Amino acid sequence: MIVEVELAEPHFNQREILKCKSRFIVVMCGRRFGKSELALNILITNALAGNRVAYVTPNYKLAKKFFDALLNTLPALIGEFNKTDLEGKLLSGGEIQFFTGERLDNFRSLKFHVVIIDESSFIPDLENGWNNAIRATLTDYKGKAYFLSTPRGKNFFYSLYLKGINGEPDWTSFKFTSYDNPYLDKNELDLIKDSLPAAVFEQEYMANPAENAANPFGTEYINRCIEPISNHPVVCYGIDLAKSEDFTVIIGLDKYGSVCYFDRFQRDWRHTIKEILQLPAIVKTRCLVDSTGVGDAIVEELQTNLKLVEGFKFSSSSKQQLMEGLVKAIQKREITFPAGPITNELHIFEYVFHNSITKYSAPSGFHDDCVMALALAVKCMGLAKPVTYGRYSII
Repeated sequence: MIVEVELAEPHFNQREILKCKSRFIVVMCGRRFGKSELALNILITNALAGNRVAYVTPNYKLAKKFFDALLNTLPALIGEFNKTDLEGKLLSGGEIQFFTGERLDNFRSLKFHVVIIDESSFIPDLENGWNNAIRATLTDYKGKAYFLSTPRGKNFFYSLYLKGINGEPDWTSFKFTSYDNPYLDKNELDLIKDSLPAAVFEQEYMANPAENAANPFGTEYINRCIEPISNHPVVCYGIDLAKSEDFTVIIGLDKYGSVCYFDRFQRDWRHTIKEILQLPAIVKTRCLVDSTGVGDAIVEELQTNLKLVEGFKFSSSSKQQLMEGLVKAIQKREITFPAGPITNELHIFEYVFHNSITKYSAPSGFHDDCVMALALAVKCMGLAKPVTYGRYSII
């Protein structure tokens, strides 16, 4: 019986990887380069040749998605597949097994001709998994391993990439940007570039690993903006209100975009309102306040006394826009801030890029109140810029 399997035609950069004879191949690439299609090609080609192939992905959800793509490519008559255990045995004698990064110990006592480690940068403790579990499974057949991923800082995946760059025996490394996929519209990528923070685009699309893996601002840009607190008058305030164990943070900017007022405290709502009402020049200064959830009632009460107070509701889309405004302000050095709590939070702040959406937050167990207040102040300052007509200014 002859069964035909139709694989997607690899583009010329993918073909360069497929032709590589090295045992250990590292591919650091930008999003939409065609990494998944490349992995599918490697997996199916080897399984059809009668090889035992392992595919590793960070979690079960991604593994299930890839397994479904595998089944959609392979004809049903070509073998038996277990959708629960994510395994398959082909008529050619080839075998396919799927693993997740959470349970790399499951590799022990097994042996493979080829192991494909997809999204390598995002697999927890890949170093331990590779050295103590996966590597030994390639010994019997002197098998190959492919490490495929967009970068996430200079972690263990990046150290593997350097093995090929430094010419270590048996290792070859490739680096491709999203622009290296000839099927992608370059104008579309340019539009994405204009809409994302530079640090995010550099890592996610240009495959340039950041010094601080997931920081959207960039360590160098943050440090360039550090200056002593200004003694000029406040022209706008940004206020992030405390929730649960968080802090209320108040940040004021002067006309040059420098932080000239900073306060951070944990008090009940009544005392928080009192603190805000006593801020310098608050009656005549524009103020943008977090009005999410119970903050809405606080904003309404403030507005009975202060006409220039506006509320800002956080949602996934509004927070993304707010953070991207702060990113641009920092990277263009349109603002400055003192060392201390503000810079500490900026340095640990993270982004997660998923399905073309960038989500921002502090790591678990840390605060981002200063970042939020600074972002609100930056947005408020943009709202407060005067529109000039001849000699007259309208605020």
